[in-house]
Amino acid sequence: MAASESSLYLLKLGELTLKGGNRAGFEDILERNLRDLLRGTGAKILTTAGRFYVRTPQEGEARVEETLDRLMGISGWAKTRICEKSPQAVFAVCVAEGKALAAQGIESFKIEARRTDKSFPLDSYGIARGAGDAVSEAVPELRVDVRKPQGVITVEIRERAYIYGFSRQGRRGLPVGTAGRGLLLLSGGIDSPVAGYMMASRGMKIDAVYFHAYPYTSEEARQKVVKLAEIVGRFSLGIRLFTVGFTSLQMRIKEQAPEEWTTVLLRMAMMECAEKLAKHRRSKCLITGESLSQVASQTIENINCTGSRVKLPILRPLIGMDKESIIRAAVELGTYETSILPYPDCCVLFSPPHPVLRGDIGEANRLYEGLELGEMIDTAIRESVMERCSFPG
Repeated sequence: MAASESSLYLLKLGELTLKGGNRAGFEDILERNLRDLLRGTGAKILTTAGRFYVRTPQEGEARVEETLDRLMGISGWAKTRICEKSPQAVFAVCVAEGKALAAQGIESFKIEARRTDKSFPLDSYGIARGAGDAVSEAVPELRVDVRKPQGVITVEIRERAYIYGFSRQGRRGLPVGTAGRGLLLLSGGIDSPVAGYMMASRGMKIDAVYFHAYPYTSEEARQKVVKLAEIVGRFSLGIRLFTVGFTSLQMRIKEQAPEEWTTVLLRMAMMECAEKLAKHRRSKCLITGESLSQVASQTIENINCTGSRVKLPILRPLIGMDKESIIRAAVELGTYETSILPYPDCCVLFSPPHPVLRGDIGEANRLYEGLELGEMIDTAIRESVMERCSFPG
């Protein structure tokens, strides 16, 4: 394909470069994820000297850029020009990039140059100085500012000469699939979608479970959770969402347990159910959106109670975050507007007016065992419904 008919994107790997002898395995998974996300687009993935490139027909640019914006495991990306490896050709492309910066209203710039091919006649400083002079002369509205430039033109002399003036920040983190599989307890609230996203950014493949108490929770509440799973799934290569009917368990807890204990006992049942489901899915951990002392069920005593029925690790990535920080993360992720839709989940509907704040773990387990929920949990898992949420392409 002729260069004029295609575009090239350079991917910056970031944290993957620190993986030493394990780096190749991480890069293999990153390449696999990228191929899956770009399947059917006509884009091709190229790798060389620890760098990733995506070449795409020009009509596929929007899809590629959308994919790179949500790909875990890269620190940044840039649409890149390639030219002949000569100083004159490099300077000419830098001038073109400078004109593009000026057209965007940028007033100051600097050149950043890296030379891994030592046969190139100029060193990094020589490239930066020569390219900077060429841009300043050809684009007088741009001034050089090496400390706080509004724009940066980057030159990389490798097996070929790569030049780019606009770069975008990536999602960073690790490629999804490098850290095993976890099961997210996903409610319709603000916190749990952010928790799932955070673990996906650390390389974890995410499944999710939602506990539905029909008819006390509406179909609109369930659809809200599906939408949240779809949003998180855009960044985690899709999510398998399991909807588990929990009405009968909640009614037993409400009818047979002391009122102040109902929320803690319900959380204990959810944890036990989630662990059984996780083992079916070969998940290595549970993930929750708990934040210490945010609500009554999240005091350290009650967290100990609710986690006491399971042996799998329980990851709580939000545990030290305040609500304002979590809301900011939800807004950036794109889940906040969905999370605040007025369709309450089962935990909210069955909350007692005066919940226990610092439950005793021994009493919690005595009350829980007296409810005899094991068979009901097994039945709920057998009758659960799975749906795939948002795997692009």
